[in-house]
Amino acid sequence: MALQCGIIGLPNVGKSTLFNCLSSTRAQAANFPFCTIEPNVGVITVPDDRLNELAKLVNPKRIVPTTVEIVDIAGLVKGASKGEGLGNKFLGNIRETDAIIHVLRCFDDNNIAHVNGAIDPVRDKEIIDYELQIKDLETIDSRISKVHKQAQTGGDKQAKLAYEVLLRYKQALEQGKPARTVQFDTKDEQKIAHDLFLLTNKPVLYLCNVDEASCLTGNSYVEMVRGAIQEEDAELLVVAAKIESEIAEFEDAEERSMFLQELGLEESGVNRLIKAAYKLLNLSVFLTAGPLEVRAWPFKSGSKAPVCAGVIHSDFEKGFIRAEVIKYEDYISYGSEQAVKEAGKMNVEGKDYIVQDGDIMHFRFNV
Repeated sequence: MALQCGIIGLPNVGKSTLFNCLSSTRAQAANFPFCTIEPNVGVITVPDDRLNELAKLVNPKRIVPTTVEIVDIAGLVKGASKGEGLGNKFLGNIRETDAIIHVLRCFDDNNIAHVNGAIDPVRDKEIIDYELQIKDLETIDSRISKVHKQAQTGGDKQAKLAYEVLLRYKQALEQGKPARTVQFDTKDEQKIAHDLFLLTNKPVLYLCNVDEASCLTGNSYVEMVRGAIQEEDAELLVVAAKIESEIAEFEDAEERSMFLQELGLEESGVNRLIKAAYKLLNLSVFLTAGPLEVRAWPFKSGSKAPVCAGVIHSDFEKGFIRAEVIKYEDYISYGSEQAVKEAGKMNVEGKDYIVQDGDIMHFRFNV
């Protein structure tokens, strides 16, 4: 499941610093590698301590965490929707991603120039929002011109529904609101909306890049952003990129842990960012544990057992019979699969079982 989060933002807000920190995550856990696909794309493993804890009990040949691709998207300037700077290339790169991490500068530093002068993260957010909204409006207007006549005169119910969806999006965008603020009730409407691939319809995480003194509590700039996104279906995360750069330099896990403790942090901002990015994609994981491997398998939250079986192999879904489910806490508590079975803690579930994050699964199937 190759899912991508794109890191966007104006120049000098900390995008590349954060991306470089992400590229150093291989130093944080020997079993969690980082590999570069091309200069601006990284495959990042999602930190999950449950894998290591299970491995202590199972002693597998390998540990296979789940991953997400992080794309460092550069080149945005005011006027990108009209082709300024990297223009259409920048917007095209965003269109290819599944979610957006929007980095906003929330710190003062006279040594780092701001492309627009004074520090104002809400203004910076609005500049990028405007460029994305203008591009989405172009998409909407183009589609409206194609379906309008069919909807009005052709008696085409699907065209009429598409036209209504387009009008709702157009109204929101013209009011300066992102497409993600528009909600549709029926599956037909939702499919039409999804197939438009609007830039502002992607889930977004606003990452406030703060100074060291604000890494725990945030600051007035963060509160400005929090207020500005109240009506959006969006998440907010506070990270100090400068601190993350220092954390990335530690090769020894114990030294890194001591450094984090001195700062009052439970884990690095990079780890929190990776987890938040995964959550942003509405993903959970189920686990498998055996002598060959302990592995995390990603699935869309709320999926039923046969769909999750299909994540491993399509034949598992087609021939699904049942799922044997062990809760992670029970596996750790009893120490082995056999002990869990003997304690009567393994559940046998059918096709309607909704898989939970952290479930340890064994699928029975027949094709």
